[in-house]
Amino acid sequence: MPVCGRTAGERGGRMSPNTCWLCKTFRAEENGIISKVSLDEVLQWSQSFEKLIRSKHGPMIYKTYLKTEHSDENIEFWLACEAYKKITSQRKRIYVARKLFTSYIQPQAPKEINIDSPVKKSIIRNLQEPTQSCFDEAQRVVYMHMERDSYPRFLESKFYQQLKYRLRTDNNIPSVR
Repeated sequence: MPVCGRTAGERGGRMSPNTCWLCKTFRAEENGIISKVSLDEVLQWSQSFEKLIRSKHGPMIYKTYLKTEHSDENIEFWLACEAYKKITSQRKRIYVARKLFTSYIQPQAPKEINIDSPVKKSIIRNLQEPTQSCFDEAQRVVYMHMERDSYPRFLESKFYQQLKYRLRTDNNIPSVR
C-alpha cells in the first residue's frame, strides 16, 4: 500500500502510487531521514516549534514539507545561520556572510527571505567585518515567520499526519491524534 494509505481505486483508479505527492516525498526519503525518525520524536514536534527545529530529524523533515509549499528558503536560511555561527575563521566568515547575503538578503536574491529594511541595512553595514551575530536579527525574524505561519500548517498537513500514521502503523500503535 502506498504511504498515503489510499488504494489505486481511491486515488482514481489509473493513478500509480508515484502520482501522489505524499508518496513521492516519502519514496524519495525512504532510505534517508524518514526511515530513521522515531514516533516519539515526531510526536514531540507538535509540542512546540522549538522542539521541531532543535530535534535531530525535525529540521530536514520540516524542510521537505516546506518544499511542497515552495517556501523552504526560510528553513534553509535559518539552518545556514546556525552553521555560520560556528565558523571560527574570519576569512571563512567573510566568505560565508557574503554568500548568505547574495543568496537570501539582497533584493532579488534567488532565495530572498522576508525581512524589513532596517535589518537588511544592518547586515550590509556588517558585511565588511562580519561577526558571529551579524545575521541574528534576520534569523530571529525568519524563525518568527516560520513559527507563526508555516509551523501550524505543518502540524495540520497531510504530510505530518501521514508521517505519524505511518510510524504508528509500523510500530503497531493505535492511531490517536
